[in-house]
Amino acid sequence: MAGSKMSDQIMLFIFGLVLLIKGGDWFVDGASDIARRFHLPEILIGATVVSIGTTLPEVMVSATSALQGIGGLAYGNAVGSVICNTALVAAVTIAVRPNAVNRNDLVLPIAFFFISAFFYGLNTYIFGKFTRFSGVVLLFFFVSYTVLTVLQMKKEPISGSEISDYDLQEEISISDEEETKRYLLKSVVYLAVGALLIAVGADLLVENGTKIAEELGVPETVIGLTFVALGTSLPELVTAITSLMKGHSALSVGNVIGANLFNLALVTGVTASIAPFEVPADKLLFGINQSLLIDMPVMIGVMLILTVPVLMKGRLYRGQGIALLAIYTLFCISQFVI
Repeated sequence: MAGSKMSDQIMLFIFGLVLLIKGGDWFVDGASDIARRFHLPEILIGATVVSIGTTLPEVMVSATSALQGIGGLAYGNAVGSVICNTALVAAVTIAVRPNAVNRNDLVLPIAFFFISAFFYGLNTYIFGKFTRFSGVVLLFFFVSYTVLTVLQMKKEPISGSEISDYDLQEEISISDEEETKRYLLKSVVYLAVGALLIAVGADLLVENGTKIAEELGVPETVIGLTFVALGTSLPELVTAITSLMKGHSALSVGNVIGANLFNLALVTGVTASIAPFEVPADKLLFGINQSLLIDMPVMIGVMLILTVPVLMKGRLYRGQGIALLAIYTLFCISQFVI
């Protein structure tokens, strides 16, 4: 009986992995196709449409938790996801394919991330809680960023240097308005179905991976640090890997920065608006909330490592990716040691 149960879990785990891979494939195809058809920079599409799609599972989980009266889960979910997205997902992308980026495309999402992070820090360090007003302010940041980005997209057509070889090979000549609408609809469907497959696949992978680990006697702390923590960032990771394979690394970097902003502004904003919560203090270090000493500083630190070279030099370096991966490794180890 137990063996049959384990077999079912393994099959569902594999099925979830297949859904993730196929969903990521369609999601990136749809997003890059929309960018190409509207002559928009992929990095901006990644920081808006793709970021919203990959963050939706976290919004749903946090909102559900808030309705159940456990809104504090959103805090760890948001901070942990930003660290994982930056020091693992973006790090892999940069380490494999460092490249030049248009800094102008990223000024807005980077600025809004640090504005949101500053407000997040005020609530965390000064007040120790997120009120309904805090949630409304964070949602205001999210809406403002979205509106300003759409306006920026309208004014900033894609340059020839931003079209990859893959784009040139896939460029489709459209002669009439009806055909344009048909191809656009196909791209939107690919994007939506891909996002759905990623969400369902990630859920199956995390849920059944956790059960398999429990059956094998893996400690609960290890399960939480691996399957659960990485599970919330699986959509971003799958999108990053698929983007790399298809030659759309800019889409991946934009996705990470946009997703990080949405984790703070959208995920926590929705949660606090539904159910205000206090900053969790599950672990203490020297009598102080460990999150204030380690998690928050690491979150800000890895984002600075990712974004400062972009703003100053307009490019990403392989050394950044290696440094971020090293930090993520140390951060994970610290969760065991402390």
